[in-house]
Amino acid sequence: MQLKNCHNYADFRSLARSRIPSPLFHYIDGGADDEYTLERNTKAFEEYYLIPNGLSDVANIDTSTTILGQKVSSPLFLAPTGMSRLFHHDGERATSLAAEKFGQYYSLSTLSSVSIEEIGDLIDTPKMLQIYIHKDRGLTYELIERCKKAKFSSLCLTIDTIVAGNRERDLRTGMTMPPRFTPSSLLGFVMRPRWVLNYFTHEAFKLANLEGKTEKGSKESLSVIDYINSQFDTNLCWEDAQKAIEAWGGPFAIKGVMSVEDAKRSVDIGATAIMVSNHGGRQLDFSPAPVDLLSDIVDAVGGKIEIICDGGIRRGTDVLKALALGADACSIGRPYLYGLAAGGQAGVEAVLSKFESEIKRNMMLLGINKLSQLDRSKVRKR
Repeated sequence: MQLKNCHNYADFRSLARSRIPSPLFHYIDGGADDEYTLERNTKAFEEYYLIPNGLSDVANIDTSTTILGQKVSSPLFLAPTGMSRLFHHDGERATSLAAEKFGQYYSLSTLSSVSIEEIGDLIDTPKMLQIYIHKDRGLTYELIERCKKAKFSSLCLTIDTIVAGNRERDLRTGMTMPPRFTPSSLLGFVMRPRWVLNYFTHEAFKLANLEGKTEKGSKESLSVIDYINSQFDTNLCWEDAQKAIEAWGGPFAIKGVMSVEDAKRSVDIGATAIMVSNHGGRQLDFSPAPVDLLSDIVDAVGGKIEIICDGGIRRGTDVLKALALGADACSIGRPYLYGLAAGGQAGVEAVLSKFESEIKRNMMLLGINKLSQLDRSKVRKR
């Protein structure tokens, strides 16, 4: 299969699987425990119908919107994902440039393999850094200051990863960062010689934003689970989030909100946005899908704070359903990572192009020409 033959999420996933070693594919693909939530994130969208109106003027479709104070061409943006260098040697350079080409918001992870400064110089379109609270609290505030100098548009604090979820696929495949050839992982790498050649003939993998701060994950191989459990602070509280908001002084999102209570607290501490997210089903299994919670959260805080639906989005129709339920925007992770693994920047662009065409086409079929026309009259739960 080639990129030109990829017509949907499943095709990109299949092509990615054929091109990267199995430990890396399953790192992208997997979830926590029994992976109930991972599956539910997508299945939940199937429970909503879209209600069209005919004989509407849809000659000019406008998908532009404002996210965290920035005018963008699409309500869909690229969620923060770590270690992209492992999936393709261009890593975050490829994903950020693809986002810029499509005029979309881009999010960089603290655990990225390309630095804040390089991304700041590379793209001019809106960009966010996603931070964690490390045990070294000074590191968090240092990252915030680096973002200011690199002219990032916003910050995002992930609150659902104080301890790593039980990602059993990673344990079975021997997934580490950087990759380590062990009895459980060796065959997966041997079966992908092209990836191995590219990996060893391009720059070495590193956690670029943490160079000089920790050897773990850059020079010392360890599992992602072990990294999280050894480096992230389990004593995270709302006061820490408020201090980070004050230190940044600009648009700020709280990622990992899964309850009305946390949504209200986010409003109270001055956050600009919340990302309704269960970390792609990679943390607490048997938590609900973000779209399951949208209506309650929108009813509780809608209009007081921007609401971003993060998780399970595989089609343009999923984006439209979430917006109709009251979300202001949506974000994707796995879809563009499969595109990256399948074909670098061209693969990410192919994924974004599919979403763009699906959103526009289905807006026309719904009988609307701008996103503001989406409301609950356009959806019905089965």
